[in-house]
Amino acid sequence: MKNLYRSILTFISVLALVFSFGTANAKVEGDTIVLGAAVSLTGKYSTNGEHTKNGYNLAVERINSMGGVKVGGKSYKFKIIYYDDESNSKRAAQLAERLIKQDGVKYMLGPYSSGLTKAIAPVTEENKIPMVEANGASRSLFTKGYKYLFAVLSPANQYLEVAIDLAVEKNGGKPVRIAQAFEQDAFSQDVRLGVLDAAKRTGSKIIIDDKLPKELNDMAATLAKVKAVKPDVLVVSGHSKGALTAIRQISEMKVDVPMLAMTHCDASKLAKQHGAKSEYALCASQWHKTLTYKDKFFGDGIKYDKDFTKAYGYAPPYQAAESSAALLVFKDAFERANSFDTKKVRDALAKTEMQTFYGNIKFGSGGQNTAKPMVLFQVMCKSGKCENVVVAPTKWAAAELIHPIPPWSKR
Repeated sequence: MKNLYRSILTFISVLALVFSFGTANAKVEGDTIVLGAAVSLTGKYSTNGEHTKNGYNLAVERINSMGGVKVGGKSYKFKIIYYDDESNSKRAAQLAERLIKQDGVKYMLGPYSSGLTKAIAPVTEENKIPMVEANGASRSLFTKGYKYLFAVLSPANQYLEVAIDLAVEKNGGKPVRIAQAFEQDAFSQDVRLGVLDAAKRTGSKIIIDDKLPKELNDMAATLAKVKAVKPDVLVVSGHSKGALTAIRQISEMKVDVPMLAMTHCDASKLAKQHGAKSEYALCASQWHKTLTYKDKFFGDGIKYDKDFTKAYGYAPPYQAAESSAALLVFKDAFERANSFDTKKVRDALAKTEMQTFYGNIKFGSGGQNTAKPMVLFQVMCKSGKCENVVVAPTKWAAAELIHPIPPWSKR
């Protein structure tokens, strides 16, 4: 009788788990948890879209090979359904709808860029689909009251404000004169707001405040002004293409400025693409391989760099690293929830507090990561080889900031 009773309880437990795979919960096919992602594989964000997808795929492969995700006493593997959002916000929102309504996906990974994340977030929120995103840093994402959005990266306004603080410090604590040029997208405009806040805080003055052209292929007009008014620091944010355009034209026009601070230096492979022309550029980054964070899946940043390079043939920019971290967060939340119920996993995500090779992760009430600072590296060249070297925060600095940048006549 006891055996019969035990068998009935077991059957009920199994039945409950089976029903948990239904349309009200995560899409699970056999032993596979299916996630969805709209990623820029074409269009102007395609370079970083590729980094994002590669970061996701490396983490899926690693997690699956190390026992997968354990829920209800059983191991499951991750699988991702991808669609190309073509670097287009409208298309990204349409694809999010398709993944949810047609493909039955109940858990989402984010796209590349703040603008595309902004397009998808209302869709996932309306449908109560948890999304762990790794490449949408716009602070406005975290002021909408979203309950199903979780970002592993630091907010965009933090990217370059520390560069202004450094410039003031190098100026003996006195205010500096700032020139800036930004793409007209959500991310870059939030970076701009951070610089404006830093300027106000330090009493510094914005003397050039320009918009980058839509195609990000020419900033000669801004650089001509920089040559004329001689600011203390030039700040540029235009994703990978903007970074490459800036360095190319700064070197062509021989623009001298004591400090050049940018975003997306590593994603654009700036040091490799432009070599000594990019030397001394100061670059904001979410992550660097020399940081001492660790986890059991990738070890530390040096190990991740080695594994990624072996798999994809190039060193990982931070966009890849943070994308891999998103999968580690999802795995952790599924296992703590011990369920495929979307509400339970959402609640588990909200309580995340963990360390990954990429950094510490803990979500604030708006879904932003409150546990990880930005880092700054500087492109430094020696014997014809150029590399990114961390110069701030001081805790992780591998070298001292070179300031001011030597004039072109002495380089």
